[in-house]
Amino acid sequence: MDYGMIGNCRSGALVSSKGAIEWLCLPKFDSGSVFAKLLDDIIGGSFEILPKNCLDISQKYDGNTNILITRFKCREGTFEVHDFMPRYKLDHGNYYAPPDLIRYFKHIEGEPVFKIKYDPKLEYAKYPTKIKFRTNYLKAQTAQGDYDSNYLYSSMNVYDVMCQQPLTLTKDEFVLISYNQKLLDQTVERSYTKLTRTKAYWLTWSQRTTRFGKYNDVINRSALVLKLLSYQKSGAILAALTTSLPETIGEVRNWDYRFCWIRDASMVVKIMTSLGHFNMAHDYLKFITDILPEKDERIQIMYGINGEKKLKETFLDHLSGYCASNFIDALGDGHVVLGWNHRQAIHVAAKERNLLVSQVFPV
Repeated sequence: MDYGMIGNCRSGALVSSKGAIEWLCLPKFDSGSVFAKLLDDIIGGSFEILPKNCLDISQKYDGNTNILITRFKCREGTFEVHDFMPRYKLDHGNYYAPPDLIRYFKHIEGEPVFKIKYDPKLEYAKYPTKIKFRTNYLKAQTAQGDYDSNYLYSSMNVYDVMCQQPLTLTKDEFVLISYNQKLLDQTVERSYTKLTRTKAYWLTWSQRTTRFGKYNDVINRSALVLKLLSYQKSGAILAALTTSLPETIGEVRNWDYRFCWIRDASMVVKIMTSLGHFNMAHDYLKFITDILPEKDERIQIMYGINGEKKLKETFLDHLSGYCASNFIDALGDGHVVLGWNHRQAIHVAAKERNLLVSQVFPV
């Protein structure tokens, strides 16, 4: 498995080494999928870039950020795709983190030619997805069953995008995938501004990471990944971005990890505070106190990312699963009382900065 991870603490996506988005859920981590080729090569859906006469594809993160750069070197020229989900602080102190994913096409040299395969399959491809052409955007929506939709905006001709027509890159362009219809015109300049502000946010965040004598690059990247697994709205920390990846290829132990396990999340908090990121501890402990209004209430092993306590199991057997492993969508019975090690983990997390101790003590 070779994927780059991007996100904005609201949702996240996985991008393959060839620049294909093969996992994305909107508007939040535990929503139904927009692209799920990760779980089914044929019907899962993806967003692929198909360059003409491609000589080499390379990939890296833009320094200490969660912006992923895929570079395509072709006979006709070279270009990069900067994938990111916007996240930065606004003037009034709140964070701008919309349910958006932007693919910024940066022209490097020549006139490279490529096609875009835009193949959304909403709600885990349970129902057919229709794509409707509008003047300046594409709208994808479920044709039956539970209603879901998302929008694609681009500086390139959206009809050519939809029909997989050859596109020649002579200047910077963008594609925006959003859960919401946009009221303002979406332009290259607007996307570039979001790119630069998102880059500044991640660089500033990374500068607070404690430095050590060795392995700082690995430590920084690990911290950036753990930050992506935090859910800004509630303070929950997810076990993983994905669902239904098998513990062993071909077997049925495939779980949904887009939940907050109390013990595991507390261990993450302890690590992150040791790296200087104390706000994550504060947000997580607020999540704990919000889900425990009464001191005698039992603590579950896991919760939904918004504090949900009743967790249902859903089977999506219409998907072949990762590497043809059988597929399970969501974990079920979460009404299990915590053992001592779980309670201890919460107190250790609180002790790191003496945060919310009076509220956490009843736990």
